[in-house]
Amino acid sequence: QVQLVESGGGSVQAGGSLKLSCVAYGSWYGTLCMAWFRQAPGKEREWVAGLDSDGSTTYADSVKGRFTISRDNHKVTLFLQMNNLVPEDTAMYYCAADNRRRQGNCYPSELWTADSGYWGQGTQVTVSS
Repeated sequence: QVQLVESGGGSVQAGGSLKLSCVAYGSWYGTLCMAWFRQAPGKEREWVAGLDSDGSTTYADSVKGRFTISRDNHKVTLFLQMNNLVPEDTAMYYCAADNRRRQGNCYPSELWTADSGYWGQGTQVTVSS
């Protein structure tokens, strides 16, 4: 069983930066596959970025070049560095983990759904213009 706890959200002006953290607690086998999602009011949850077990990263087009996903060396804390924030980034941000594999790599995080894997409670990010 894995528990995820996010932190680091807050309110910033457009152009500002925030760094989100997500600590994983519990036990698991191997390296967790982890990702960040977000959900704005009245919208569906959307995938933001994923981190594969081999360290490779993927990003949604809307955040590419502005956000960076990373993990600490102990592989229990996931980060999301968010730069040049815009009001459209305002949302609840969720950390997710899943250990399903496909051909040796993590099952693509952009395909994860809320009814599988592990999810944190979320941290709010608000960007004002």
